[in-house]
Amino acid sequence: MRIPARILATATIAGIAITATACGASSDDDAPSDDKTSISVGFNPGPYREYFEGGIVPLLEDEGFTTESIDFTDGITTNAALGQGEVDAIIMQHETYQNSINEQEGLSNRILVLVPTAPMGLFGGATSSLDDVTEGSTVAVPNEPANMYRALNVLEKVGWVELSDSIDAATASPADITENVAGIELVPMENAQQVSSLSDVDFSAIQGNFIISGGLDLTAALALEDLGEEFTVGVSVDEKNLDTPWAQALKDAFTSPEFAEYIAGDPQYDGYTIPADLQAAAE
Repeated sequence: MRIPARILATATIAGIAITATACGASSDDDAPSDDKTSISVGFNPGPYREYFEGGIVPLLEDEGFTTESIDFTDGITTNAALGQGEVDAIIMQHETYQNSINEQEGLSNRILVLVPTAPMGLFGGATSSLDDVTEGSTVAVPNEPANMYRALNVLEKVGWVELSDSIDAATASPADITENVAGIELVPMENAQQVSSLSDVDFSAIQGNFIISGGLDLTAALALEDLGEEFTVGVSVDEKNLDTPWAQALKDAFTSPEFAEYIAGDPQYDGYTIPADLQAAAE
């Protein structure tokens, strides 16, 4: 059967229109929205959800935003949820860890703003004083490179080890110890298990969020990490959303005098590392 030319032309035009509409819809879906008023934020166990909901959510509500907090159990899942658009932002990681997950998972997550961070702390387990360290004392440390790097630096700070000048956070391992001054024995383990395993070792260098979620007092640590920006926790968003109005609203809230006052007024945040922008807001 022969199709008349006028019908064929009409069908062709309609097909082009449908294709153009479909492409337009896909483009709109991928583009950041300037009129977004609802922000979903993902968290891992630790202190960050609590001060987000207590100190940040009221500020966002004053600006017309609603929020949703969503819990995840591990960092890879949380970053993947952000990269896939299941949440708008996450608050649970430092830049060094984020970069490693981006490379591993093919993501483009970026730090929007740094937030008050619980540093790594060295705690006594079966032993309660730094002076009690002896040859063979067991010290638990996180078993993945970035946080083992941090733990090793805490151990160097207290004089128990000396580290290679070429130690790298991406590949850190016990092999980076050039001199074991105190004769300690490292016990690498999952960082989420360190608090519950505290009595099984003499000492433990524990990541800050697990200190808090495990019910320990940060100020009771025998030594605290000197936390640099590369290990300070931040609000992460997909790179394409960095300049959106809702992301900037998050950034403004986390660097506001009101939030600085909230953190300073609650003793549970004593010992936290306060980012420079928030320190400036408090002045």
